[in-house]
Amino acid sequence: MRAGLVAGLLLWGGTAQASDAAVQPLWLLLDGVQAQDELSRLRTIHLFFNRRIRFATDEVAWGQVDYWASPLETLRRGAGDCEDFAIAKYFSLLAAGVPAARLRLVYVRARLDEGPLQPHMVLAYYAAPGADPLVLDNLQDDIVPASRRDDLRPVFSFNSEGLWQGVGAVSAGDPALRLTRWREVMVKARAEGFR
Repeated sequence: MRAGLVAGLLLWGGTAQASDAAVQPLWLLLDGVQAQDELSRLRTIHLFFNRRIRFATDEVAWGQVDYWASPLETLRRGAGDCEDFAIAKYFSLLAAGVPAARLRLVYVRARLDEGPLQPHMVLAYYAAPGADPLVLDNLQDDIVPASRRDDLRPVFSFNSEGLWQGVGAVSAGDPALRLTRWREVMVKARAEGFR
């Protein structure tokens, strides 16, 4: 297990992580996926959160209009919205050794149930720069290339290293400076032992 993750395992908010039944499966999973190839880690972590967390709006889960939960907050609550799923997968994949440059949280407009476009967030994985990214979406267990997701219209994307308009290659600035909720969730995730 990575040193930062071990620190998070040992202590979070003054309580022992090892005895925390809600988060212990994640620590065990992250320790176990280290030997897997990158695509297997992607699938394992994607399915872990899709199957363990139930969808709930921020109003229902957190009593707020818009709240971005850290990975452990989401696990402890057992519920979250699309941002919470994407954030949990992002930090878990980083902890599993996937480089940040290969991952982007993507804010999209999605066509759900043949209705109008709605705000949604997914996690994208780029096997190589400029490649057709794979989409990790809490709405489906299959991980498919973005080119097969004509129901999604990217608006902007970001990770801990940058912010981009759409999913392009030209930087739109520092996400920590421009996205307050992202800055806040990065602080919480780092306090939990994620990098």
